Amino acid sequence: MLPSELTELVQNIVTMKCEHQNIELKRASQGTPEKLYDTLSSFSNQTGGGIILFGIDEKNDFALTGVYDAQDLQTKVTNQALQMEPVVRPVFTVASINRKTLVSAEIAECDIFDKPCFYKGAGRIRGSYIRVGEADMPMTEYEIYSFEVFKRKIQDELRIVERADFNSFDPNLLQEYFISLRKAKPNLAKQSNSKILQLQGLVDHDKPTVAGILLLGEYPQAYFPQLSVTAMVIDGTEFAELGTGGERFIDNQRIEGTLTQMLEDTLAFIRRNTRNSTIIDDDGTRADRSEYPMIAVREIILNALIHRDYSIHTDHSPIRIILYRDRLEVENPGGLYGRITVDELGKTAADTRNPFIANGLEVMLQTENRFSGIPTIINEMERANLMPPVFENRRGVFKVTLYNKLRSSISSESLCGQSSMQKILQYCIQPRSRAEITRHLGLNSPSYVTAKYLRPLIQAGKLQLTIPNSPKSKHQKYITVPHSKNTFI
Repeated sequence: MLPSELTELVQNIVTMKCEHQNIELKRASQGTPEKLYDTLSSFSNQTGGGIILFGIDEKNDFALTGVYDAQDLQTKVTNQALQMEPVVRPVFTVASINRKTLVSAEIAECDIFDKPCFYKGAGRIRGSYIRVGEADMPMTEYEIYSFEVFKRKIQDELRIVERADFNSFDPNLLQEYFISLRKAKPNLAKQSNSKILQLQGLVDHDKPTVAGILLLGEYPQAYFPQLSVTAMVIDGTEFAELGTGGERFIDNQRIEGTLTQMLEDTLAFIRRNTRNSTIIDDDGTRADRSEYPMIAVREIILNALIHRDYSIHTDHSPIRIILYRDRLEVENPGGLYGRITVDELGKTAADTRNPFIANGLEVMLQTENRFSGIPTIINEMERANLMPPVFENRRGVFKVTLYNKLRSSISSESLCGQSSMQKILQYCIQPRSRAEITRHLGLNSPSYVTAKYLRPLIQAGKLQLTIPNSPKSKHQKYITVPHSKNTFI
């Protein structure tokens, strides 16, 4: 960055008195901090990287202390960066502010094939960190494994199920599978049945694989009890809310079976617990419309079953579905796989975590393995005049949320040419609560506003929490970062 940009950034931080997801403050008035390895690791592993600012005392009301020696500090920070694997190359900027010398070190995100970046002195397991809010947190074993899976092309769906044998397959499902495969893949159908199962990743050395058991097993949960779907209905908008009769759940079911059985039973659960309305067209034709477009719901459930993580790290984690009064949430174990980010969903082809399961369902259900699921979900919600879906990727969990609020009942996305995000920035010149912001936008779902607007604005450094150390405080409010209110989002 330029010295002028560093000056503006420092002024914003001092005014807001808060660190950021991508900014770490260090005093450095008496010398170079001895252990920057955690931050160097977390910023290198974080999307977009981060910035270390030297010369601000966070514990002393964010006072500008300046650094002891800008040249020596850069040398010693570089020496620490050389202890990382892969080596980190900070980009330094020096600026004089109020007669104090401040230094910034920009840390670029490393390539996914080099992640996780870690401190060599601690090793890959203990030296890998990830940024969570304003803190550097040790990576879990699973988070580290997730990078290894992509780099080394580990296919957990092809793990052999030691307790299973050929008798573990459902003979009727096997017969249906071969019939469908011969129609869909005539060239492959020329092979023997045993070779087809081998080539399609359903058996390995005559032993069923995870993919084989989940697609064609008589009872997959005999081997993997938690590879299932848990579905529940909450009579409210928050998980802790109780129903009118004091009940915690209106409906609650664990859904088991093969992938196709779980798909159909999950859809049946959602149909049973969602409302339908009757629409009369101009010509007098009556039609029932579901609370959520079932084509979109089916794609979400199907995507969760296909793309969830089937490694030993998530064997104990089912897919989780919750129907609230205002929304439907679907969470599946395993965050986004490979290089794709949430912003790229539906716009670019994604890496496939479980290609053999995807191919198997393509044969059995005639599903499209063409990366069309996300665009279909978005388009179906738009056709139903409902709020757009919200996609979230958080530390080993991917979540999709559908809201039942009609777009036409929401105040226009623009007001005097300003987007909803710009409205929030203008409104939050004074600290505002989440409820106040929700009402200001003409909405009735604070959770939607948080996921769709507040969280992205915070991550972009345009909005700040008034109580950053207690994000869930009931007294929490949001305030615009200076100079952000005039920036069109």
